[in-house]
Amino acid sequence: MNPEHLSPFGRKLLDRRGFMRNTAFSLGGLGLAQLLGAEAEDDPLNFTGKSPIRPEIDPDNPYVGRPSHFEAQAKKVLVIYCPGAVSHVDTFDYKPDLYKFHGQKPPGIPAVTFEGPTGNIAKPFWDFKPRGECGKMISDLLPNLGSHADEFCFIHSLHTQTSAHPQGENFMNTGFTMEGFPSFGAWVTYALGSENQDLPAFVAINDPRGLARSGKNNFGNGFLPAAFQGTDFNAKNPPANLRRPKGYSAADDRATAEYLKRLNGKHLDRYPGDADLAARIASYELAGQMQVSVPEMMDLSGEPESIHKEYGTDTGTELKREYAKNCILARKLLEKGVRVVQLFNGSDPAGGNGITNWDSHSKISETHAMQAEIMDQPTGALIHDMKRRGMLDDTLVVWATEFGRMPFLQGNGTGRDHNPDAFTCFLAGAGVKKGHSYGTSDRFGAKAEKDPTSVYDFNATILHLLGLDHERLSYYHNGLERRLTNVHGHVIRDVLA
Repeated sequence: MNPEHLSPFGRKLLDRRGFMRNTAFSLGGLGLAQLLGAEAEDDPLNFTGKSPIRPEIDPDNPYVGRPSHFEAQAKKVLVIYCPGAVSHVDTFDYKPDLYKFHGQKPPGIPAVTFEGPTGNIAKPFWDFKPRGECGKMISDLLPNLGSHADEFCFIHSLHTQTSAHPQGENFMNTGFTMEGFPSFGAWVTYALGSENQDLPAFVAINDPRGLARSGKNNFGNGFLPAAFQGTDFNAKNPPANLRRPKGYSAADDRATAEYLKRLNGKHLDRYPGDADLAARIASYELAGQMQVSVPEMMDLSGEPESIHKEYGTDTGTELKREYAKNCILARKLLEKGVRVVQLFNGSDPAGGNGITNWDSHSKISETHAMQAEIMDQPTGALIHDMKRRGMLDDTLVVWATEFGRMPFLQGNGTGRDHNPDAFTCFLAGAGVKKGHSYGTSDRFGAKAEKDPTSVYDFNATILHLLGLDHERLSYYHNGLERRLTNVHGHVIRDVLA
């Protein structure tokens, strides 16, 4: 290229003295950056001004218990997750104005929502009554859960970023609407490990009908080490390949396991610091331990008849009976020290609207009633049983759904559309106020009004109750200190006991 065609700056770059001078400056800058980086690594700070806390994890034993950031009452957590968006205005969020304006269309109601044109305001499809000594108004749709109102701390002012189910599930369970981020359970087991080395630290008990819409992303490990993903099974479908083959003795099994352990150890010695390899080896070793521990855990025949009757394993539809067994399994896992149990009530809506989960765009009086018949008695029994056994002293219970439903009907006149601007979840157990309600939605339950609470705030509070600082629990990934709550979230202090 003819130098005359270059700009003065371009010609200067071709000058030998200028080139050497720029190179010297560049190398000096690189050296300074390295020195500053090394200094930052000694005490790195995130945007909050706090230093991240990354747990020290032994790759050979990633599930060993680890201390929390600060002392907390809750040591374990049960998440009861209801995919499909439970209608808050028909369950826990009592709105007298829905009766007053029933059949009308007051000013301010949008013409179109997620699935199309809107209809008129509709009163709750089930009557509300005061429950417990606290007098909390809860509908007749969930009488068993309602009977335990004195144990619950309701959050009525939740709002979320999306009105689509997959993204809503992702956001509630991972803190991001996109896929590929660690689930809540993965973050907790990454931070705290487990109190039981014979069972997974994190178990996802899927609905008898299958996975929720966002699938394994709801309990995946994302970019965290593979050891912290949830292990999914339920009372109907135990983990595969745990039975010893016929003609293969227990002694043969132990000898093979010991031999594999030596081979794996030698292989790991060749690749020190390979967290993925260590996680795979640890997962296989855990699988070997589960051959002994899981069959005993899955056997519900030893439970007293009174327990089966209380949970409802012998009454109602087959789906209800199977879900009731899942609830007993959840209690047994928590009793054995499993750190996180995520219990699903609902699956992907492959069978149609409101048939496989709580998504009720039409015939809500039928579809919500069907889901409640499955969920109400077993879940109420699970919480009551945990209280009776003293488990709520160190276990946090979280009941959640991805968003709410509108106070008015859809154009079809029989269902309620998605509502990301207001919904209700509740907490119970260790460290939580009892018989308490926090925040409110507006007069119709359409938008969060008093003390609006984001999903980030909700997750930050759950982590806090487990003794974890959501602003410091992080994992360095692709140049960023990643958190469950991203760069948002505040602990809801008013719900803490």
